Amino acid sequence: MYVIGSDESKLEKAKALGADVLIDRSKEDWGKKVFQLTDKRGVDVVVDNVGAATMMSSLRAARKGGRVLTVGNTAGPKFEFDNRYLFAKHLSLIGSTMGTLADFAQVMSLVFAGKFRAPIDSVFPLKDICAAHEKMDRGDVFGKIVLTP
Repeated sequence: MYVIGSDESKLEKAKALGADVLIDRSKEDWGKKVFQLTDKRGVDVVVDNVGAATMMSSLRAARKGGRVLTVGNTAGPKFEFDNRYLFAKHLSLIGSTMGTLADFAQVMSLVFAGKFRAPIDSVFPLKDICAAHEKMDRGDVFGKIVLTP
């Protein structure tokens, strides 16, 4: 599994969670790097949780016939990309927000069985929601922020 991160500390955390290949996006064009590391084949699936700022790199990193799954738009909801990557590589562009109720039940059963753990970055009381948002805005997060009532 290839993981793209914004700094060394986050990449080290990803490695501890099982990442095979780590690429620091602040130091190089990660789409090009993934393509090179796969002998110009690309990867089967790219999960893009940013959107506008990363879509071209995601298309570049995908293999011919691969899939790009977009699950977020933190860089903004509207963007343009070079359509030649999409049709020349026979890519599937898939949007998703979550899964089905059955998917949720299956994942939660793994969580409750202790077989799957989502990384928790920090926990804030609900009254400190502004501080939680500020932390997110700084990009100082690895995993989820939990708000408690």
